[in-house]
Amino acid sequence: MPSLHIDRLNKTFGDHRVLTDMTFSVREGEVYGFVGSNGAGKSTTMRIALGVLSADSGQVRFGDAPLDDDLRRRIGYMPEERGLYAKEKIADQLTFFGRLHGMQSAAARTNAETLLEQLGLGERMDDRLEALSLGNQQRVQLAASLVHDPDLLILDEPFSGLDPVAVEVMSEMLLERARAGVPVMFSSHQLDLVQRLCDRVGIVAHGSMVAEGTVEELRAGGPLLYDVATPARGWYPPGTTLIEESPEGVVLQATSPEQDQEILRAALDAGPVHSFTRRVPDLTELFRETVKAV
Repeated sequence: MPSLHIDRLNKTFGDHRVLTDMTFSVREGEVYGFVGSNGAGKSTTMRIALGVLSADSGQVRFGDAPLDDDLRRRIGYMPEERGLYAKEKIADQLTFFGRLHGMQSAAARTNAETLLEQLGLGERMDDRLEALSLGNQQRVQLAASLVHDPDLLILDEPFSGLDPVAVEVMSEMLLERARAGVPVMFSSHQLDLVQRLCDRVGIVAHGSMVAEGTVEELRAGGPLLYDVATPARGWYPPGTTLIEESPEGVVLQATSPEQDQEILRAALDAGPVHSFTRRVPDLTELFRETVKAV
């Protein structure tokens, strides 16, 4: 499968600048987490990729080709604002969506029924959407994005409102598509899921990409924090900053990795040290610090 390339997108609404040179790629077989605070520009970027909005400048490509209407037929899109028909039977409308993407009716129906079985809704396929719980409606929305066997998946907050069982089902389906070579991009405020599922993550703030990499790279590039379990106080070397203090010990921030031994020696000179470890921030902590620094 080709890769998705978002290349220097700019977008304004009136006097409000929404995107500024937004640039990133989602590679073949990759799950890419697109994260940022509300209003950071995530949904606008996705809508430009889908052709719902036009950019002021910049380009969206699938492989080497600019995205046009024919290529967009190959995209599976799950919007944050769900768009299904409440009074229609779920299998019928999934079949309809498949036909809109160019599938024959029989093939679309087969795919719809298979997806509903996978999502635990096989016995509900002849029910109207409005008869389902909100979580099950979410599952149907995922099926709508997958029914035409897309070559690219773009999902806006796909896990919102799902119970843990449904989260696992949806996660496995997305990973299955990625294993088949499909680029998968999703936005989410549930950073624990992003950390667990994504090969790479892009952090967006004020319409620009401010940090990008694997979860491990991003976490390793976070602040240099050291947990020192010691009763001693006031021994901190020059160039370090006291971040936390508790009965168990202190947390110091260093300015370079080479300071770790200096910190340890100073702590040992001041008293007993029961443990000394580098605190690597999880994605939630890293996101908070990254966005705060912009």
